[in-house]
Amino acid sequence: MATELESGHSAHMKKAENLGILAKVGRPLKIVFLGAGSAFFRALFTDVMNIPGADTGEMALVDIDAPRLALAGQLGEKLTGLAGKPGWRLSLHTDRLPALEGADYIINCIEVSGTACVKFDNDIPMEYGIDQCIGDTIGPGGLFKALRTAPVWLEVLADVERICPQAWVLNYTNPMSILCLAAARSSSAKVIGLCHSVQHSSHQLAEYLEVPYHELKWRCAGINHMAWFTELTHCGRDMYPVLKQRLENDAELLGKDPVRFDAMKYFDYFVTESSGHFSEYLPYYRKRKELITKHCGTRYNGESGFYASGWPQWRRDNDNLRRKYLSGEEPLDMSRSWEYASFIIEAMETNSPVKIYATVMNNGLVSNLPYDNVAEAACIVDSNGITPARFGRLPAQCAALCSSNLHMIDLAAEACVNRSRDLAFKSLLLDPLSAAVCSPAEIKEVTDRLFEAEKDFLQMYR
Repeated sequence: MATELESGHSAHMKKAENLGILAKVGRPLKIVFLGAGSAFFRALFTDVMNIPGADTGEMALVDIDAPRLALAGQLGEKLTGLAGKPGWRLSLHTDRLPALEGADYIINCIEVSGTACVKFDNDIPMEYGIDQCIGDTIGPGGLFKALRTAPVWLEVLADVERICPQAWVLNYTNPMSILCLAAARSSSAKVIGLCHSVQHSSHQLAEYLEVPYHELKWRCAGINHMAWFTELTHCGRDMYPVLKQRLENDAELLGKDPVRFDAMKYFDYFVTESSGHFSEYLPYYRKRKELITKHCGTRYNGESGFYASGWPQWRRDNDNLRRKYLSGEEPLDMSRSWEYASFIIEAMETNSPVKIYATVMNNGLVSNLPYDNVAEAACIVDSNGITPARFGRLPAQCAALCSSNLHMIDLAAEACVNRSRDLAFKSLLLDPLSAAVCSPAEIKEVTDRLFEAEKDFLQMYR
């Protein structure tokens, strides 16, 4: 029997090879990790170690913070050892230019300004009633994070064009939509925007519905942090009526995701970002204190200033956790995560297709969203690269909410590319939460005060 099974497997693999599909990676890889101090580093590095056949290569770690870079290097060495991959070599760089030489893939996790501006991004808008929970992808916080990050981001892409134009840039840095749109409009580098909100939210839906994840069928599209599950079925049964019925009788379930469930009640569909983050993309839930109290919970469920108050400590905690991993005080999980980066690399190297959800230029993928802006949609990855799949039309109400944010994102990206203070201000005029709270004159004051408070990082804007 074993011989028969082995023979069948060999025949299957031969057929796959005839189609150009390989069982495992067959060459050394060079992967550059920009922002090695990022909290994404451990999981993404471990994921690469889990790619079948990826037994040799170089991981070039880049960070301008030398102590944090050294800590990442030590952790990387431990991970390669635990994975049994001595063929991987690590190189550490505070200058990205030598690291980019010969790169096949670049994972971007940079954080420009560190924690220096987090309080400004939150506290100045709060004085005007703009109450943010996360504030790093939309609203005043998201805009100014983009304004600080984009000049460095676009310089990185210019270096990629010059030094390793064949490399794919896998971007994890927020604000995802603004940075990816700025890249598409000013660079020829091959950029894809990666988030885990689709993976996470689809698993949450399976949990809420109490069905096995692999049995849940769904379609999803929109923009990053506001993509919509327009179909949700289990064994051919529409699960939206089931979910909505449960919410009528289960206050505990409602409390797990209060804003998303309330929005689903009126807009019909579930969205891909946490209640707190999602609440910032809308004009409804954060414009008065009583609404925040009614609809939002703690932490990622909508807590005011959650990111601003937590991020500096989370950053320290991440460094301390790395030290505990190195000392053996904390065990290292060597399993592969659901982050897309390693699956993209594997699919491109082996021509074994995989479906992901990513931020790309829309170009008609979602037909009732702006053609020349970004969308988050399904993509097929193989040796030809990344091929977005046409979705069609979103339900009109879902498309309208996405479009309200895309107008802001459009002007924000233009502000970044053109280094324009005026376009930055005009983009904030179109931000749904800011516009729900402030007059144009107040939004101008917020913009001017943030430019002044963060001037050390924004000298290039005129």
